[in-house]
Amino acid sequence: MKKILAALALFSSITLPAFASPPATFSEAKVVAKQQVYLDQANSSMGELYCGCKWKWVGKSGGRIDADSCGLQARKQETRAERTEWEHIVPAWTFGHQRQCWQNGGRKHCVDDDPVFRAMEADLFNLYPSVGEVNGDRSNFNYGMASGVAPQYGQCKTKVDFDQRAAEPRDEVKGLVARTTFYMFDRYRLNMSRQQQQLLMAWNKQFPVTPWESERNKRIAAIMGHANPFVTGQRSWTPGYKPSGDGIVSPIPQRAAKLPPVSQITSTASAGVIIGNSDSLVYHLPSGCPSYDKVSAKNRVTFRSESEAEVAGFRKAGNCK
Repeated sequence: MKKILAALALFSSITLPAFASPPATFSEAKVVAKQQVYLDQANSSMGELYCGCKWKWVGKSGGRIDADSCGLQARKQETRAERTEWEHIVPAWTFGHQRQCWQNGGRKHCVDDDPVFRAMEADLFNLYPSVGEVNGDRSNFNYGMASGVAPQYGQCKTKVDFDQRAAEPRDEVKGLVARTTFYMFDRYRLNMSRQQQQLLMAWNKQFPVTPWESERNKRIAAIMGHANPFVTGQRSWTPGYKPSGDGIVSPIPQRAAKLPPVSQITSTASAGVIIGNSDSLVYHLPSGCPSYDKVSAKNRVTFRSESEAEVAGFRKAGNCK
């Protein structure tokens, strides 16, 4: 009986993530991240993201940096250097600019109207407490090598190359930021430059998963309902890798339904239904778009209007007249 109970307990612990409830907004994500992911990390040897500083929690999700714990010196903004901020490892600007909502009205418009953007903004895998000034200096720069840049923040090893618009994090987190970036670009089907891919693939190989990164992955998976497959080894980013778009597909059924068989496409067109391709994220109008009836059944989704398609992350086909 004891063996059976132990087996049931183990099974329960494994299946728990299926009942997880991911945060719905960035504000909520910061609180959840503090309470369930990083609560015991403020005084850990790992420290915050960029400088390895310890900190003291303040309020619901904020913190005050212990500069002496990491030899931190402010570059210019002393007040901002004294506090923690929640860094998006892949900046909101980066993933936002690949959404139609950003083109229509910037970040606020995305928060208001795009459920996929809200999911990206609140994705716990992409959040990490960091020194506020370094977070601000990093801005929306890609990760890169800043070998020619002298130390900027005292003993902090992260460097920001403002001329080349690149940020090089300390070695201790290069693997983590690489695998987090792979996750975000894979899950939300983002486009990454070849140069960025090559650099991050090198970091991923050079700096393997640490015990803390593995533990962090488990904690976040219990909340999000899925792990980062680039941490667990289920997926590997290679040259020519094609992102899955797992995080884009899930919200679409709320706004789109499968079309009837191709044999019934005439009646669908007459009803004014817009056809989207869930693989290419391109939509076609019933008139003026020659590929309207050529989308394969397995990738076919429908929308009632162009705005609805664009909110879901689709763009109009380039061959539409």
